[in-house]
Amino acid sequence: QVQLVEFGGGSVQAGDSLRLSCTASGRTLDFYTVAWFRQAPGKERALVVNINRSGTSTYYADSVKGRFTISRDNAKSTVYLQMNSLKYEDTAIYYCAARIIGTDKYEYWGQGTQVTVSS
Repeated sequence: QVQLVEFGGGSVQAGDSLRLSCTASGRTLDFYTVAWFRQAPGKERALVVNINRSGTSTYYADSVKGRFTISRDNAKSTVYLQMNSLKYEDTAIYYCAARIIGTDKYEYWGQGTQVTVSS
C-alpha cells in the first residue's frame, strides 16, 4: 500500500510560483507512474501532468505547458510540481496520484492541497 501526502499549496498572486511536493510512504515510488490532477470549483477533476517511473517521459495538459514542470526523486520517494507564471484559472485543489506501471488506473491518491491564485 502506498500513502501519498502533498505539500506546498497556498495563496499567491498571478504571475507567482509555487512548488508542490508529493511524498510516498509505505512503499517506494520506483514502480509507479505519478500524476498531478486538479479540481477547480464546480469542475471535474482533471489530469494536469504525469511522469513515468524513470522520469524520462512526461505528459502536460495544454493549459500548463511551458509553465509547469514535473520531476521526481525516487531516492526520496517524492515527486515535485514546479508551477510558474500562475494564473487565476490554476486555482484548484491539486491531488497527487500513483498507478503501478503497466496499469491504467490511478489507485493511490493524496488528500489534496489547495492552490489559490489571485488576479
